[in-house]
Amino acid sequence: MEFGKCVAETCQNDGEQGASGTKKRTSCTILTGFLGSGKTTLLNHILRSNKHGLRIAVIENEFGEVGVDDALVIETEEEIFEMNNGCVCCTVRGDLLRILEKLHKRDIPFDHILIETTGLADPAPVAQTFFIDDDVKQNYELDAIVTVVDAKHILPHLNEEKPEGVENESVEQVAFADKILLNKVDLVTDDEKKEVIKQLRGINEFAEVIETKYSEVDVKSIMGIKAFDLAKVLQKEEDFLDTDAEHQHDSSVSSVGIEFEGSLDLSKLNTWLTILLRDDGVNIFRSKGVLNISGTDARYVFQGVHMLMSISSSADGVGRPWKEGEIRTNRLIFIGRKLNREAITTKFMACIAK
Repeated sequence: MEFGKCVAETCQNDGEQGASGTKKRTSCTILTGFLGSGKTTLLNHILRSNKHGLRIAVIENEFGEVGVDDALVIETEEEIFEMNNGCVCCTVRGDLLRILEKLHKRDIPFDHILIETTGLADPAPVAQTFFIDDDVKQNYELDAIVTVVDAKHILPHLNEEKPEGVENESVEQVAFADKILLNKVDLVTDDEKKEVIKQLRGINEFAEVIETKYSEVDVKSIMGIKAFDLAKVLQKEEDFLDTDAEHQHDSSVSSVGIEFEGSLDLSKLNTWLTILLRDDGVNIFRSKGVLNISGTDARYVFQGVHMLMSISSSADGVGRPWKEGEIRTNRLIFIGRKLNREAITTKFMACIAK
């Protein structure tokens, strides 16, 4: 896979304007939040909702060489575009511009664009795109930055001291939020939740905090709200529109992606993942995968955030089963610090069914 390539950029009917020759600006929402916070779950919730009545396009960005989120998003009539192997705030930013340009040329315009960033993205440079690129500024408007926060795991990331010059993405995601979804509140005590809210308020005192479970929220409270205020942002961040401003990710955070065909032994896989996350979960911020399990046509999904993990399948109502004739490819991605690629790959391959 080429670095930063938009692997699912399949736009039809490009190039024609509507009969009137003009189009109104299309509203866009940036969905951000640290790894495992529940962004894709929120995206699925929005796509399932039939109350908004909007024609939506989704632009997804994944960190790592193996894409998994496309398989985690529900099947829908909405069009989904992928940008893999880099953060939309820097390395694949050009892909975002190209997709937005193509979407604008559609005969039938979209009502709303959802941009889901990676969990390691700084939303500021993404938002900046709507004000420094003339074509984007003319054709689109930034409606809001919605940040999903994992109530169970966010505090260590907010409090982490980064090397000089390296930004703390989790802090930036909260700081630039117009709405904050405090997700997974069912996994923390009232006192723990109060402490999280206190720290969120210390970073961003203006954004509304909405408490959620499984990222379930009234869609009308986060879309079509015209909440992003450039003037207010410039008061806090004078260099917001400076394209030469310093932007550096933590180089100690990396990903290990594994992709291969074949079937897996569920018992071996469950044992290995349990031990791996028990022993190394502190350094494994996020893990997820789509799996082909021996002896079943159900497609399995693995989700992990630090030490917490779950394995479910289409037989449980999660996702869809394998289609007839579909190549059953296993895809697994780990994102974290001090990851041993060789050890992880070797252990995973040892779970192949005999």
